[in-house]
This record gives sequence, structure tokens and C-alpha cells, in this order.
Amino acid sequence: MALTVQVEGSAGRVAAGTKVARPQTFDRTSSKVSGFVAACKLYIKIKMREVAVEKQIQWVLSYVQGESVDIWKENILKYLEEGKLEYESVGKFLAAIKKEFREEEEELVKVAELKRLEQGERTMFKNLGEQ
Repeated sequence: MALTVQVEGSAGRVAAGTKVARPQTFDRTSSKVSGFVAACKLYIKIKMREVAVEKQIQWVLSYVQGESVDIWKENILKYLEEGKLEYESVGKFLAAIKKEFREEEEELVKVAELKRLEQGERTMFKNLGEQ
């Protein structure tokens, strides 16, 4: 049995009273970038669908705060104002944020998982030089 939730009204729009969590402030912590990007995408899709891309990007930047990220944000705002930086969609901007602050921990987790892989009594990295 499939579970269906109706979020949109009859005209394909989200009901006016629908509450959507706003993203937490992003401070450049790489382990939080995926959650931040996902929260922004969801909020924009539900609440800001009709808003211009530039305004959506400015909204995202309003949640980017902290000593270690303020200079990056100021540079992005400057380039946007000067017309030197353009994104055809907020999705592309969020992908750029994810790339800029990529999750280095994700790579470490994958390496740890590889180390735990076993075939018989041998792990992936155990006795690597022996056949």
C-alpha cells in the first residue's frame, strides 16, 4: 500500500499555511554542507518557487555566516552585483557551494568502509602484498 501525502493545492501550488523548516546557518563546516544544501533546496522548492534566481541566491547567502565563511560570501555578493557571476538556477549555485565546501569526511568514511570489506578471512587492506 502506497502512502500519499497531498502537499499541493488544486492549482499545483503549496498551501499557503504549509510550514517548512528553514536551513540552519552554514558556517563552512564541511560535514554540514549536504544538510544545508538539502534544506535550502526543499525550502526554495516549496516557498520560493516563483522568486527570481538572484533573490533565491541572496536568500541562501543570508544563511551563510561565520568568521571563516564571511569573506567567501562577500566575494560572491560582489561578483553577483558586478554581473561577473551568474547562475541559471539556484540548484547550480547550491551545487557550487557543495563543491566549494565538499565533505572531506565523506571520503574518509568510504575509505573506512573499504577497510572493513572482507573476502573470506581477508580484509581489503590486510596482507595487501600477499596473494
